[in-house]
Amino acid sequence: MSLAVIDIGGTTLKFGCYDEVPGISHQTSVKTPQTLGLFYQTLQTQVRELQRKATITGVAISSPGSVDQTAGIIHGASAVPYIHHFPIVAELTKRFQLPVTIENDANCAALAEVQAGSATDVRDVIFLVLGTGVGGAVVLDGRIHRGRHLLGGEFGYMLYGNDDTVSHLGTIVNAADRYNRANGTDLDGKALYELAKTGQPLAQKAVRDMLQVLATTIFNLQYSLDPDCFVIGGGISQNSDLLADLNQALDVVMAKVEIAPIRPIVRIAKFQAEANLYGAVVNFQQRQRSR
Repeated sequence: MSLAVIDIGGTTLKFGCYDEVPGISHQTSVKTPQTLGLFYQTLQTQVRELQRKATITGVAISSPGSVDQTAGIIHGASAVPYIHHFPIVAELTKRFQLPVTIENDANCAALAEVQAGSATDVRDVIFLVLGTGVGGAVVLDGRIHRGRHLLGGEFGYMLYGNDDTVSHLGTIVNAADRYNRANGTDLDGKALYELAKTGQPLAQKAVRDMLQVLATTIFNLQYSLDPDCFVIGGGISQNSDLLADLNQALDVVMAKVEIAPIRPIVRIAKFQAEANLYGAVVNFQQRQRSR
């Protein structure tokens, strides 16, 4: 079975062809079009190109937004506004004359980790995507838990303290923004983390505060959803110091709740750039088996 796989992003559309062996091949990317008409045209052109190289039997798509797989509609909002709030799966199915599935991008990344990444040995996983904000996914018994209003995994909305959110306080991107405004600098998140490692006190505090928010959030999720483990993705997950530093922050949290017997297990995501493509394939396969 060969699948055309597509990852819809605000800047680029990624394409590839999936076969069990060798996996995802013939990868390419193009700039995300500005209109729905050009979007359709681009997808059809790229899928036709893949059909010249393989016998395509379906199209698996990763997308931003809250995806209602039953209705085939992408709710919510994203940097690609024209894909929302209409039966897009039905429209693409008609255009491709092939089965089409669409799943949220964070959910796809989580499915990739469960299928062939850092969480292959467990069934219940919380996946945290740390970018500009905090997103993620909940996987229960190997399947995405979407929730009644498709809000499963939207951890960034959670309040931290009286009047701020986990998304605002729990990412290195926003930590760098706060540091820059306070100190008249222009550091990105990576540079702030590196500065903190040199022992600069204000940078250390900025990173420590961010890690404390993440550790507290992970602790709270452990004692509400009780997963086997947590998997961290997003740009900061490529920082080799993150796991040790986050575990130190968890030490502080665990010490505050002495009656808590279970310490959260945290892992780093295996997949990076290809996570959404692989996860789109897993979702397609699950949807086909359930029909």
